[in-house]
Parts: sequence; C-alpha cells; structure tokens
Amino acid sequence: MKENSVLEMRNISKSFPGVRALQNVDFTLCEGEIHALMGENGAGKSTLIKVLTGVYSKDSGEVYVKGHDNAVSIRSPQDAQNIGISTVYQEITLCPNLTVAENMYIGRTKNILQNWKKMNADADKMLSALGIPASATQQLGNYSIAIQQMVAIARAVDMDCKVLILDEPTSSLDENEVEKLFGLMRDLKARGVGIIFVTHFLDQVYEVCDKITVLRDGQLVGEYEIENLPRIQLVSKMLGKDMDDTADIQSEAEAYDDGEAEPVFEAEGLVSVAGIKPFDFYIRKGEVNGFTGLLGSGRSECVRAIFGADRVIGGKVKMHGKPVKINKPIQAMKNGIAYLPEDRKGDGIVGDLSVRENLVLALQVMRGFFKPFSKAQAYKFADEYIKLLDIKTASADTPINSLSGGNQQKVIVARWLLTNPEYLILDEPTRGIDVGTKVDIQKLVLKLASEGKSVTFISSETDEMLRTCSRLVVMRDRKVVGELTGEDLNQNKVMSTIAGGGE
Repeated sequence: MKENSVLEMRNISKSFPGVRALQNVDFTLCEGEIHALMGENGAGKSTLIKVLTGVYSKDSGEVYVKGHDNAVSIRSPQDAQNIGISTVYQEITLCPNLTVAENMYIGRTKNILQNWKKMNADADKMLSALGIPASATQQLGNYSIAIQQMVAIARAVDMDCKVLILDEPTSSLDENEVEKLFGLMRDLKARGVGIIFVTHFLDQVYEVCDKITVLRDGQLVGEYEIENLPRIQLVSKMLGKDMDDTADIQSEAEAYDDGEAEPVFEAEGLVSVAGIKPFDFYIRKGEVNGFTGLLGSGRSECVRAIFGADRVIGGKVKMHGKPVKINKPIQAMKNGIAYLPEDRKGDGIVGDLSVRENLVLALQVMRGFFKPFSKAQAYKFADEYIKLLDIKTASADTPINSLSGGNQQKVIVARWLLTNPEYLILDEPTRGIDVGTKVDIQKLVLKLASEGKSVTFISSETDEMLRTCSRLVVMRDRKVVGELTGEDLNQNKVMSTIAGGGE
C-alpha cells in the first residue's frame, strides 16, 4: 500500500446473471480525504461499495486496508465493521420499531448485560454533538426520513471508523441538514478518516470533495483531482459523450405553456389527514407544473391528497369541469390520474417480482385480478416499454431488485404510462439517479406534455423544476404561499417566496 493510503481495491470484478457489474476496477482512498465515487446508474458504484462492505462476494481482486499486512477478506458487513469500514446507505437500513439508541448500538450491545442507561446517555451525547434533534429513548419511526438518515450517519461515525462510506446520504436532507453533514465530514477528514462519498448532486461534489473516481459500465474511467476536472468534463466522462443537458431541455421547455387550454383537474379547499392546510389547485391540458418548497413543506402531501393516497377530509375535486369523488387511489386511476410516489422502495417497486410483472401491475389492478393478461400480452407491453424508455435489464423476466435505482425508476414510470393517464404526477422521479437518466426523464415529461398529457413534477432540485415546469406552486409549513410563472420562474424568486411567504 502507498504510505498515506487507508484503502486500496485492486482489479475488482463481479458478475451477476447476464450482467458484468465490475471489470478489473481499481480504487484508492487516502487518509483525511473525501473521495467522490461517480457514474451513471448501472456504472457499478453500488456494487463496488457492496463488495467492500461484504454484502457481495467479489469474483476476483484484492482489498487492502491500513493496519493489515496482507489483503483482507470481507465476507460480511460485520467483517467490514470490525476492520474499520462503516457505511450509510441511500435506503435507510435501520429498524423503525426500535429506539434511536438501540439503532445506534445494534450489533454492539451485550444483551442482558448491557448498561442501557449508559447507552442512552452516550447516544444522546453523540446526537447533541452532531446537532441532531432526536432523543435516544424515542422510537426511530416517530421521526422524519431526514432525522432517520442523520441517526444512521451518527451510528457510522460512532464506530470509530477508518473508512466512512456515505451512499447518497443527502438525498433526504434539506440544505441546513446537508451543511451539518458537510461540517461533520470535514471534522472527520481533519482527524484522518477517509470518506467515500457517493452522490448525484454535482454541486455537493465540488463543494466538499478532494478527488473523484469515475466508473462507467462497470469499468474504471479514471481518478481525478477535483480542481483538474471541470463539471462539463465530469458529466462527459460519466456518460461517455458530450452533452449540454441544460440547453437541450431549456429549448424544449418553452413550447408547453398553453394558458388557454381547459383545466383537466381542479381542486378547491383540498385537505387530507396528513396535516396540509386547505389548498386550491388546477392543471391544464398539456401543462407541466410543480410543487416546490423546502423539505417538509407539504409538497408530497399535496399530491398524495390529489391521488387519494392519504385520506381526504375536505374539499371538492373536478375533472374536465365535472365534480368527481377521489378518496382512494383506484378512484384516481379510473379518472385517468397516475402517481409515481417519492418512496421508490416502499411504495413503488415490488422487489420480488420481475420487471414484466412490475410493469403491468397498475393496468392489471384497473382491469381486475380476475381478468389476468396473457403472458404474450404482458411480454408485449414489457418489451415495448423497455425499448421506449431504454430500461437496462437482461430481460423482462429479470427480478426488479437486481436493476439499478435509475432503471427501477424507469420501470415505475413505464407502469403508469401503460395505463395511458390524462394526468401524471411524478414525485421526486429523479432522486438518487444519474445525470443521464435525469435528462431522459425530464425530456420524457416534456414529450408527454407536447402530446397533450398534464404532468405535475416535484423535485428537490430547484433548477430541475425551473427547466421542466411552466408554473410552480410554492409551499412553506404545509401551506401554499405563492405561485410563479413566466419571468418569475427563477431561483431568486423561488427562494424569496419560500422565505417571505409571497407576502
């Protein structure tokens, strides 16, 4: 190993049925370094991390860790933890039914000999040091996804790790929480901890990282010092082609703002059990609009009320000017409304089913399970949409769990497109997926609008909303505080409206 290296992975290869996920990949992490691991979905990032943490066994290659003379054997996450490798995954892997402290110390307690009082005190001390507003003795499930993510990070930090792996840790955090995390990362860097940072937020990479390693199609593209790799070059290396995605999409976005078209959907005084204030909303034929606001502002709760995913307790709803009743998702679906939920793992995919079975699920629900599609019909649908959305899968029979996050997202988009909806709601469709797939989905949204479909698009990335939407509903503290169109669709106006409530 090099003198200042804390981790070296050499010639790592890993294959799955029909897919070569990694091919002779090298990766080196130094002490006191924040190192970004970048690439499209399916590039091999998650596979490399899972090999390093013992979730997957490698087919070939060696792993060296500081303090060990020879290559180490990592057969399980516990092995990784024992040699100083801690991980925080994109999908929260904690137990919501246990307390915060129990989650922080799970796997490290002494069962009946455990000093619970000291454990709770130590957990509270760590939470306080990191500025996490949680109590050690409260059940983890009582807290928001963002707080749960921070607890997962606190757990990893508390393990006195040499290598800290952060796999999309900021995907559920707001700006203030991201800043707290970055402060913590810089503190750990100063103490000599090596940090592997996996993210799709380019701004975050350039704000906090020292080096970037780029993977593409399971192979190493290269390792670069951050100051030597301009953003456009990074995107080019990730995609294997030059692309000005912003200009591409911006030029298309102008065509889809027809203020004269009839409202497809209207809501007046709509409110649900999720605690949002009564809100009015409409969307016209061929329009792309969106809800924007900080984490917890009520964006998702609004669209869940529209779709009937949360129980509606007040308000009136119309489709094409006629009153309709939408209290359940099946009623929304039968009225031509489709909804891609924010929580891809929890509410979207059915992990044990194949790509084909996931893809036809919504249409089968509408048709009724007593009228199943023939295999030939299901394969026809699946093959058509795999080709249409360029879903990277070995076949239609591949278990959806084995696909990358971006390709899972495309399958869910395909599921709803198959129902031929008039009105499509997309809640965080590009969260946690690569730059190229983001652009694909944004372009698809604008193409659907050009064909007369109405789309509500929600994203945590304001610039993505501004590129895609012709009208933004701004939210704060679970109530609508403004609406922006035309020249007001810019970052400054969005931020000032959120901060000032549009007053």
